[in-house]
Amino acid sequence: MAKATKKSETKVTRITASESASKKSVTLKKKPTIRPAKTTEGQQAVSGRPARVLSKNPLVSLWRYIKGSWHELRQVRWPDRRATWKMTGALIAFTVFFVVVILLIDAGFGELFKLLIGK
Repeated sequence: MAKATKKSETKVTRITASESASKKSVTLKKKPTIRPAKTTEGQQAVSGRPARVLSKNPLVSLWRYIKGSWHELRQVRWPDRRATWKMTGALIAFTVFFVVVILLIDAGFGELFKLLIGK
């Protein structure tokens, strides 16, 4: 008779390049799934927190947006002047390089078509 295995355990076999002949097996337990609780409005809560009720007043929503945006902007790590000039120089150099490459390809195809058409 077959041995019954628990549904909460998963058998994982990991093989590295040096272990081609011998296999190591590890038994891992499955993480319990968390289902979001339903709120009174019929919306589902995300990550255990109750769902926000949207306000009918558009100014409240606008204020929340501005407040959240300001909070995100304060978390940004802005580059200093030297790093900004380095990135600007790199951008200009790449742009000039690709403009030259595209112009050369365009001139090459133009000459090729002139030879093919015979003008």
